[in-house]
Amino acid sequence: MVRKFEEWWNSVPADLRQKARAGDEANKPLLNQVNYVLLHLHLAGKHDQKPSHEELKDWLHSGQVDVLRMAKK
Repeated sequence: MVRKFEEWWNSVPADLRQKARAGDEANKPLLNQVNYVLLHLHLAGKHDQKPSHEELKDWLHSGQVDVLRMAKK
């Protein structure tokens, strides 16, 4: 079973969530913000808290996470 982004995001330590999304909480999460969290989880040795490849792919393909943010014209 693949978790939704929000399910995984709520399992991330609060201080790391705040650092990754500070000031951008009103927008859809960006892949760069997810990568920031993944790197810090990896460096902390918390590999069990990282999402699977299938979950990351689902979040991107379903639009739960944006790859980049386009400015409105």
